[in-house]
Amino acid sequence: MLRSVNWHAALLVTLASAGYSAQAPKPTALATPSSSAQRGIALSESGHCPDALPLLKKSARQVTDKPLKLKVGLATVRCAMSLDQRGPALDALEWLNREFPHDPDVLYVSTHAYSDLSTRESVALAQAAPGSYQAHELNAEALEMQGKWDQAAQEYEQILKHNPRLPGIHFRIGRLLLSKPDPGPSVPDEARKEFEEELKIDPSNAGAEYVLGELASQTQQWDDAVQHFSRAAKFDPGFGDAFLGQGAALISARKFADAIRPLETAVKIEPGNPTAHYSLATAYSRAGRKPEADREFAVHKQLTQDKGEEPAMPPTTQPATPQ
Repeated sequence: MLRSVNWHAALLVTLASAGYSAQAPKPTALATPSSSAQRGIALSESGHCPDALPLLKKSARQVTDKPLKLKVGLATVRCAMSLDQRGPALDALEWLNREFPHDPDVLYVSTHAYSDLSTRESVALAQAAPGSYQAHELNAEALEMQGKWDQAAQEYEQILKHNPRLPGIHFRIGRLLLSKPDPGPSVPDEARKEFEEELKIDPSNAGAEYVLGELASQTQQWDDAVQHFSRAAKFDPGFGDAFLGQGAALISARKFADAIRPLETAVKIEPGNPTAHYSLATAYSRAGRKPEADREFAVHKQLTQDKGEEPAMPPTTQPATPQ
């Protein structure tokens, strides 16, 4: 688990690099938004965040100078995080990313702030409900990220022991099995059973249907693959890979005309996917629709060249099989 960063030290370096002193300016009789902002920054630098935060929050939307506005936002995040005021911290992060979407300081601070907030919430969950399925699931996800597949599986099994009908857990176990390096020959069947169990609990799980379609494709069970991919596409109409898988399976089954519609949908959803254009071009070509095929092959070629890749050669034209 990541440690919380030292926000005072981290942001102090950022602000100091811009030439700000740790000494607060002397207040004037008539405070302006700019002077209030600089006073708030100076207070934050010297560790007086309870006094600084109200000034920073007020001046953030009043100052017009962009560099000063940026420093106010960064100081606001630092103080809100140091005081564990998560709402103001999130508001400041949202505002900073809207006002300065590509600024490296903003991106850097956002990365650490969101990570720190995540860590704090996970600690709160572990303390409040250590035996809950949510705590076990969070721990399993962390173990997966570390490549500790067996320990992660144990956490998921622990969840199912007490919550056998909880949606998503069998899917995660199946995905975990397929993610393990050098899986044994029995792993695809074990994973398939997990995805099938998931569908008994959650019949509209598009992800489970999609992976079952992939597993069927690997064993060239094209009709089963088409059914799984088509159900995945039905459950999630924006799932471009499901339409692509359905079309590819239909091409493999030599049902070229049937493959055109799902592949056209895949191209609409993912217009920058070279594989989708190539598969659609193949379906057009094999169905005798040469102008459309040439167009899609050209798009595929351009997309792959833009990525610095070598475009695939068009397949040898063959007459369509009667369907």
